[in-house]
Amino acid sequence: MAATATEVQRVTVLGAGSWGTAFAKVLGDAGRDVTIWARRPEVAADIRDRHRNSSYLPDIDLPERITATADPAEALDGAQAVVLAVPSQTLRTNLSEWSGLLPSDAILVSLAKGVELGTLKRMSEVIAEIARVPDGRIVVVSGPNLAKEIALGQPAAAVLACTDHDNAKAIQQASFNQYFRPYTNTDVVGCELGGACKNVIALSCGMAAGLGLGANTAATLITRGLAEMARLGAKLGADPLTFAGLAGVGDLVATCSSPLSRNRTFGERLGRGETLEQALAATGGQVAEGVKSCTSIRELSLSLGVDMPITDAMHRVCHEGVDPRRAGAELLGRSQKHEWS
Repeated sequence: MAATATEVQRVTVLGAGSWGTAFAKVLGDAGRDVTIWARRPEVAADIRDRHRNSSYLPDIDLPERITATADPAEALDGAQAVVLAVPSQTLRTNLSEWSGLLPSDAILVSLAKGVELGTLKRMSEVIAEIARVPDGRIVVVSGPNLAKEIALGQPAAAVLACTDHDNAKAIQQASFNQYFRPYTNTDVVGCELGGACKNVIALSCGMAAGLGLGANTAATLITRGLAEMARLGAKLGADPLTFAGLAGVGDLVATCSSPLSRNRTFGERLGRGETLEQALAATGGQVAEGVKSCTSIRELSLSLGVDMPITDAMHRVCHEGVDPRRAGAELLGRSQKHEWS
């Protein structure tokens, strides 16, 4: 039987990047005992000995309840909930390495936002396949969750989606603190699609900014991007209300407008005329999720017959060498239509 809300005290976070570390801090500030697994031993030592993650969140003091290790077996020993905090396109490989170490009754929590290249699976589907667990043991975290702001303790909210509401409530109680307000939802499909698609729309908003365009353009891209994700969600059975909430509009607004958003800033570099290789070099080789997800989401939409022109444009700019100005002109030149058609 999965842990209940009062039982989730020991949590493991697999991944020591910005969002994984910030979510670990959320859990620690909520009174939970947290172990972070870091691939690099020096990052684990920094967290464990100095209560800092200087590589990703410098100057942020981490709670005493947080420790770290580079040994996944040590990290997972006794965990009642396991947070998967690795990029979407590496989740399958990483989880395959960890699957034999996962506690048999732990709730698995996904922080990744994307659609897997090749399989076109959502992250919860990848987790269910590799970890061989039922859907009800997987909780998806989505919403306007810029890691640095949350690590600073600025007020924020999130959605915890799971088909088993009791498990969503368990993680809700484990992560609720004075600055982080989590809400539960049973629409896993809608929350995951919102989290994946918003990265692509944020790329487009960044490109618009890089081209010197203003608020009208950004608002247009956000709202038409919302229409795209809602169409895709409807085809896959998502609840339309999800896209009006934190995992839809909320995440879109934050990711498309903040300079802290990696997807937006990456898109801005492309809009200013940098190549994909130059943008990658400027970000230390860290690829924004939307750069890869625009391809998998485009393939998913084509397979379902869903019209997603902004997503298609981002794929062509990122992977076919199309100039952002040309892509923008083609979007504006599309045939006229009713807003909701």
